[in-house]
Amino acid sequence: MVTNNAGWLATTVEAALEPELPIIDPHHHLWDARPGGPSLRYFLDELHEDTVDLNVRQTVFIECSAMYRADGPEALRPVGETEFVAGVAAQSASGLYDGAYGEMRACTAIVGHADLTLGAAVGEALDAHLEMSPRFRGIRHHGSWDPSPDVPNSRIEPGPQLFLDDTFRAGFAELGKRNLSFEGWLYHPQIPELTDLARAFPETTIILNHLGGPLGVGPYAERRDEVFADWRESIADLASCPNVVAKVGGIQMTINGFGWHERASAPSSDELLEANRAWYEHTIECFGPERCMFESNFPVDKLSCGYTILWNQFMKLTSGFPPEERAQLFHDTALRVYRLERW
Repeated sequence: MVTNNAGWLATTVEAALEPELPIIDPHHHLWDARPGGPSLRYFLDELHEDTVDLNVRQTVFIECSAMYRADGPEALRPVGETEFVAGVAAQSASGLYDGAYGEMRACTAIVGHADLTLGAAVGEALDAHLEMSPRFRGIRHHGSWDPSPDVPNSRIEPGPQLFLDDTFRAGFAELGKRNLSFEGWLYHPQIPELTDLARAFPETTIILNHLGGPLGVGPYAERRDEVFADWRESIADLASCPNVVAKVGGIQMTINGFGWHERASAPSSDELLEANRAWYEHTIECFGPERCMFESNFPVDKLSCGYTILWNQFMKLTSGFPPEERAQLFHDTALRVYRLERW
């Protein structure tokens, strides 16, 4: 994961189209994957540098295996990530950085990891996260898996049909008992499995990550129209579950197959929107703006585009939308779903 591609990103620079538009970025990561060195570092400073030209009011941290505890019970080691991010949130809330970077409050909500394949025993880890920080809102347990060796599976190697597994579901049931949400990260052929999970637990909020992971590598390369047709049908069925909310974005990763990182220059917001429009519009049409929120997925999507350019495409996409719908997509849906205070 390279995040020091500043020279390449600088080949295409845009001013923010609407620098006063309030934004909550509901999906970013923080990490320092030593001994890889500074190319793998993304902390509060880097987040500030990316967001400085926009009116990002708040952000939501999503787990990425950062700063796990080095010892203690295996099931509780991910609590170290919540401890780390709570410290970053406290830095941001101090107001020390307001003069240089506006008034952004980073990590006002924290989504961590807990191993739901532990079944009901995962409750101990969930309680430990909640005790660590009042900002803790839910967990993400990756389901992203494909049988092709040419598709990179999740770092936790979830295996096939994780969301249908009885033991996993026993662990999932512990979320609802604590008013915690679940982030659904998977690949597009697996969306029906997430739909089945959502229908089995209608009282638990499920947040679809990255448009359900439409693949564009391995056996899915050069088959974008076919992938879109399959994905389109699955998304419409998933949207029939009222407890599911969709993050709109997160498809500039290498696995999505657009190949932005292979170009001589970084893409413009117009180029991004031309490639992404159909995926975004279908998701918003199915879920409605009240159940959609734009996301950055930084620094992962930083491999493919700049932060301001990414949000400029969202602004262009919605330029004709009613103001209340734009507010939902950029800010209000995330405010409600992650139970944030308006800032």
